[in-house]
Amino acid sequence: MTEAMVLDLMRDAFYNIILNSAPMLLVSLVVGLIISVFQTVTSIQEQTLTFVPKVLSIILALIVFGSWILTNLTTYMTNLWSDFSIYID
Repeated sequence: MTEAMVLDLMRDAFYNIILNSAPMLLVSLVVGLIISVFQTVTSIQEQTLTFVPKVLSIILALIVFGSWILTNLTTYMTNLWSDFSIYID
């Protein structure tokens, strides 16, 4: 196994991590931004106000994007295991 192969594996792994976590991170970012604007407009400075909506929005994002994420992960793992004989040289 050469250094280039290791770097390709790491690049693919990091790409999949970023790709699969992006929907939840973006949803959390948007919800947090909306809540912070609401807090600024209404002068409510409650720290726990952002927690529950973010958790609920992430759960909803997992429900919506869960099958897509699972498909990406299974495709990545299938490709990884199908090339396993190349890695053990």
